[in-house]
Amino acid sequence: MNGKAYDYMDWPGIEAIIYGEEVSPKDIMAPRLTPDGILLQGFFPEAEKAEAVIEKKAYSMEKEDEAGYFAVLVPGRKIPSYSFRVTKNGETKEFEDPYAFSGQMTEEEEKAFCAGVYYHAYEKMGAHVMTIDGTEGTSFAVWAPNAVSVSVVGDFNGWDGRGHLMHRRPMSGIFELFIPGVKKGDLYKYEIRIRGGQKVLKADPYGTCTEAFPATASIVDKAAGDITWTDDFWMAERKKYADRNQPVSIYETDLTQWKNGEELVSFVKKLGYTHVELHPVMGYLDEEAGPYSTFSYYAPNRRYGVPEDFARLVNELHKENIGVILDWTPAHFPRHGEGLERFDGTPLYEIPDPAMAVHPMWGTLLYNYESPMVKEFLIANAFYWTEVYHVDGFRVDDVDSMLYLDYGREGESWRPNLYGTNENLAAVEFLKHLNSVMKKKHPGVLMIAQEDGLWPELTDDVENDHIGFDYKWNNNWTSDFIHYLELDPVQRQYDHDQLTLSMLYAYCEHYVLTLGTRSAGEISEFMDKLPGDEKQKLAQIRAAYTYQMLHPGIKMTSPGKELSREMETFFHDLNELYCSHPALWQKDHEYEGFEWIQLMKYEENVLTFMRKTEKPEETLVAVVNFAAVPYENYQIGVPFKGKYKEIFNSDRKEYGGMGAGNPRAKSSKAEECDERENSLKIRIPAFGAVVLSCTLAEKAEKKPLKKPAARKRSTAKKTSKKPAA
Repeated sequence: MNGKAYDYMDWPGIEAIIYGEEVSPKDIMAPRLTPDGILLQGFFPEAEKAEAVIEKKAYSMEKEDEAGYFAVLVPGRKIPSYSFRVTKNGETKEFEDPYAFSGQMTEEEEKAFCAGVYYHAYEKMGAHVMTIDGTEGTSFAVWAPNAVSVSVVGDFNGWDGRGHLMHRRPMSGIFELFIPGVKKGDLYKYEIRIRGGQKVLKADPYGTCTEAFPATASIVDKAAGDITWTDDFWMAERKKYADRNQPVSIYETDLTQWKNGEELVSFVKKLGYTHVELHPVMGYLDEEAGPYSTFSYYAPNRRYGVPEDFARLVNELHKENIGVILDWTPAHFPRHGEGLERFDGTPLYEIPDPAMAVHPMWGTLLYNYESPMVKEFLIANAFYWTEVYHVDGFRVDDVDSMLYLDYGREGESWRPNLYGTNENLAAVEFLKHLNSVMKKKHPGVLMIAQEDGLWPELTDDVENDHIGFDYKWNNNWTSDFIHYLELDPVQRQYDHDQLTLSMLYAYCEHYVLTLGTRSAGEISEFMDKLPGDEKQKLAQIRAAYTYQMLHPGIKMTSPGKELSREMETFFHDLNELYCSHPALWQKDHEYEGFEWIQLMKYEENVLTFMRKTEKPEETLVAVVNFAAVPYENYQIGVPFKGKYKEIFNSDRKEYGGMGAGNPRAKSSKAEECDERENSLKIRIPAFGAVVLSCTLAEKAEKKPLKKPAARKRSTAKKTSKKPAA
């Protein structure tokens, strides 16, 4: 019966398989019924012998082609479970036929993928260990629509692409294959044959684990490992951040700065931050460009451990009520041969136009947002980190390079859109899509734009035809503020507007105020920018961070981990002040939440203002002095008649200051100052900030009502008058 197998074989297809050019190997090699039995086939290059094993019975397979293509007809009318036993170089191995298993992606999922709305594409794309009909193995799927063919290569097949050609889905250009026996920990790549006959090796774009740098292979692994999450309380509570009326104080850092996750969790908790923002945790290859040159979007960087280590870190931060924000790079990707560049031999992920494909400042490649599948790769990536690793937000890097076609390009070296303007319309729609679907599916996950341009209303709602970020970095505030602080105190009066200008546009967007590694730097770097001796520099740093915390906008700082005990106490108390007083965040995005008391005393380098809620008794009065001299009995106008108590002073001795404060509550006087009827005289330290709470006079003087005196009963005899007749 074996001699008849030849007649049932698809020889043109077999020839394509032998030459590695077949895109539908299942159509040719899958077991099938014939009038003479069941045809089983396999391509085993360089094998001396092959057998088909059914219920422990072996059927010798005929070598139908010298390249190593074997076939056999076995009796039966129903396709059985079977395996191949192959001898090569004297070694015999037994394994199941990968072409006997169906693909894992459904037609509906494939349609959603092509439409760019398969937000959970990572559940089918990439490598996934699974069991199908009792057989353990790994399902692989990769998008390469313009490839001549694609194979999976790895430890399990000697990195020989001839043995595991993948099957192409006709609608999407996704290649998939389930390979029995491939297990967690196995290394793999995709061998892609491109037009012209060349073969390239590519890491898996959806790979969840990679080799440690500098190696580039993907590793079969379960995303987030086998961690048992214990952060249910946090995950239920984080939706409160959707309304923007919450305190958000972010500590920015890079995981390379910490010995382990426990050290980071302890530090951030001790200082009282609500969130931590991590520089990209995804894998990268370029040591010079650093983590912002993301290579593996779905795999945590192996420099920090295995994927489960990162999941455990997030879980521990959540248990301490600390949110996790990731820096994320959906604008561009690096030019590595085994990465996304010309992935299937064509510009698949990058912009097809060579003149517009390269980032003019970094030399990286810009994503093609006109492709639904590229947009989906990125949106699904955001969902992946949110759902698989429970992260709570993204600081989207380099948004301006996404929005502007002429970003960083001089003269006429850019192409306008169809309206003749410089907006990248496809990127705008991508960002709208990303922000709207994230808000809908995961309210409370913060979307933050790092954008230095002047795109209007970047943080307004998509429903209002805007882009829909939750917040935007206020780099103008940071640069103006740092410029002011770098000046000699005597010269600061001439640049006083650098302190006050921000309130003219504070409510145009929802802002993040940054004093982090990209602005002033860690404490040691910050000190290098400031005038004065060491004590004066530290005093100015404390005043600067206090002013940042009092100014409208959520906060992000990065003072570094090497802090003195005094500075640790300062940051803890500053965060506690911020988080415990609604006036500093409840109306952060409303004009009514801030009011100047005095902003024009530029000769003195002093600012006085209020932070407010709807409750007058929650009002805070802030005085910030950026002069090198203290002020005794400094008179300020106050909003109410009442008692004012100092609740924070950046010059406290516990913080390393001189202790020039106001230890006792003070009553306001009916003396006009700063165009207000009542005023107060306080002590303001040099390079210091003072925050006062208020007890209103009418509330303080209010006494309980006395009961009215009981009436005395009249002793007079009552008489009744009869009406006249």
